[in-house]
Amino acid sequence: MKPFAPNRHFRRDYDRIFKRDPAAANVFLLLAELANEKGQVQLGPCPEAEIQQLMAARFNNPRAYQLQLPAGPKR
Repeated sequence: MKPFAPNRHFRRDYDRIFKRDPAAANVFLLLAELANEKGQVQLGPCPEAEIQQLMAARFNNPRAYQLQLPAGPKR
């Protein structure tokens, strides 16, 4: 499985969501990172609790901007 690499469309959606609700934007990012190649996310019998645990493990501050820009070529 290759690592998640957000494209321009994803970054635009993330930024739009982040302006309204930063925590929701980070849930959006987390679910995108967890999704398989078909865009499906497999969660356990209690998905709300599992998402809360994953958010706490993944983000130090769930309301902070978490989308990092890719490092471009060094000049």
